[in-house]
Amino acid sequence: MQKVLKHIFLWGTLFTSFSCGVYSFTGADIDYSSTKTFQVNNFANNAPIVEPKVARNFTLALQDILLNQTNLSLTNNNGDLIYEGEIVDYYIAPITATSRNTAAENRLTIGVNVRFTNTKSPEKDFEQKFSFYYDYSGSAQLIGGQLDTALTIIFERLTQDIFNKSLANW
Repeated sequence: MQKVLKHIFLWGTLFTSFSCGVYSFTGADIDYSSTKTFQVNNFANNAPIVEPKVARNFTLALQDILLNQTNLSLTNNNGDLIYEGEIVDYYIAPITATSRNTAAENRLTIGVNVRFTNTKSPEKDFEQKFSFYYDYSGSAQLIGGQLDTALTIIFERLTQDIFNKSLANW
């Protein structure tokens, strides 16, 4: 019985290895033989309301996800993959009200317009707007740690969505 299980495991491993090709646990569909580098140009903050650290922190968050989920190297110019764009939305809106006509809960929404250029496979180029939000109590001020938490959550979602659109073949 043990010999049969070894054979099943061996054949299953071989079949999986040959039928699926190279598998990436991050879902990235990258030909590393031709694609070696990426660049993330600074995202300008063109939103009507400008929070000073948003553009820089977003640019760094996008660089971080690409460094952490691929084997590509970050470069300042002539990247095989190029990410650029601008912050186009940054606004806070009430989403629920109290009986006294005040906001019970607010929502911070950030929208980013992204232009992606794949110099090795131009058919994968795109320009798209991505947005996400963070809800918080209407009685809270969105400053300090509360703002940092909101930006972290929003940037995690935005950068993962951008990564999936540009590099995941789902």
